[in-house]
Amino acid sequence: MLWYTWESTLPQSLAINSDYKRSLLDSLELFKGVQPDDVHELLQRCNRRDLAAGELLLSPGARNEHVFIVLSGSLNIHVGSAETPVLATMDVGACVGEMSIIEDRDPSAFVIGAEESHLLSIHQTVLWEMVDASHDFAKNLLVVLSERVRSHNRVIADSFGEIKKFEKHASTDALTNLANRHSMLENFPAEIDRCVEKEKPVVMMMIDVDNFKQFNDMFGHIAGDRALSAVSRVLRSQFRPRDLLVRYGGDEFAVLLPDTTQEQALAIGERVRVSVSGTTGDGSDSLIKIPVQISMGVAELSLRGNLDSLTRDADAALYRAKHAGRNIVSD
Repeated sequence: MLWYTWESTLPQSLAINSDYKRSLLDSLELFKGVQPDDVHELLQRCNRRDLAAGELLLSPGARNEHVFIVLSGSLNIHVGSAETPVLATMDVGACVGEMSIIEDRDPSAFVIGAEESHLLSIHQTVLWEMVDASHDFAKNLLVVLSERVRSHNRVIADSFGEIKKFEKHASTDALTNLANRHSMLENFPAEIDRCVEKEKPVVMMMIDVDNFKQFNDMFGHIAGDRALSAVSRVLRSQFRPRDLLVRYGGDEFAVLLPDTTQEQALAIGERVRVSVSGTTGDGSDSLIKIPVQISMGVAELSLRGNLDSLTRDADAALYRAKHAGRNIVSD
């Protein structure tokens, strides 16, 4: 069957002799070094599969019992769905479908004709007979399988890296590298619940850079971004590792302080306010001449309170601080 498949694409005057058969087998990754006589009878039990461009060959959820070897044309591999970008292209000599047979499960990827292609189709029963008939075939199958595992591991590693990168971007503010509001909504409730369960106090601080709009208007957004980055660095240095510090949005920050009373938080807030005031210059003349200052609102979790009520209380305290003249800490 293999010889017939290839002979149909050759000039009629070209005979299929033993040397050609060996050369043909050597061009196929599963048959490299295999003696034609060892598998001749088994190849007669294989079939040819013609695949149109765009036609689906293998897919997750569809049982597969064959290994397909590309005799002409090429196949595209897609993961996730047939509409995802091409992960790999299998050219002449390559095989597909062997992993689902070895693992006895449905294919893990979509295999689609990249162009009109002709394939050698080997049923799984014949595949195992070829393994018994030829040590070289068995060795080649092991090589193909090990390369598939390495390739899958690379894909998994790359995908994991992309996922972690996405997760980082989803939960981290790009400018300050602090956690963002999305992270706050994910992590603050769990810490609040822990404090409530252990009957420990928990406090939230809302922090706002004073007159930041005027700062931006006077010195520009680049200077404003530098000021926010500088403030975030000072804030990070002033709180405990267990305190949850986030950029709430714009020029506003939020901090959750577990196991902390309101009285303790007010003292901490005053220390933080002094640390930020006048220390946020990064070497540029504008930031040295105009020190950045902050206002802070402090609120302790009320009885039967939650993240929403705690945020409202801390925000109200911040409002009082700003209306009391700014650059102060208020409860």
